[in-house]
Amino acid sequence: MFKHILIPTDGSALSEKAIQGGVALAQSLGAKITGYASLAKYPYTPITEFMVETPTDFRAHGEALANTHLAIIESAAKAAGVPYASYLSEADLPYEGIIAAAKQQACDLILMASHGHSGLSALILGSETQKVLTHSTIPVLIYR
Repeated sequence: MFKHILIPTDGSALSEKAIQGGVALAQSLGAKITGYASLAKYPYTPITEFMVETPTDFRAHGEALANTHLAIIESAAKAAGVPYASYLSEADLPYEGIIAAAKQQACDLILMASHGHSGLSALILGSETQKVLTHSTIPVLIYR
């Protein structure tokens, strides 16, 4: 049914749980996995008088952290014998990056965790998972 699964990660415990479920699903289906991490854009503001971190350093730190998170997916996929590739991109909003990555990598399923925020916290924090569900034309499987 599904042949190419995108598994986005933010490094959270819930993402790690979804990774395990996604790898098991890919293994049972004979599918391949693309791990995805969204890089934040440099928070440039022209009205500050100093920079806490240069754009180059900001990017390098973001990539290092993302690669640490993606290594968890790679390790799980390798242990299960599932073909794996990773993908990083810079996105204004993580959900846009997730959807764009799934399309660019020709994935036919996005499998991701949900943090389960509800009520006021969901309203204030928003939900990347909810935004992916709302805007994606690719099937989305939520793992909890």
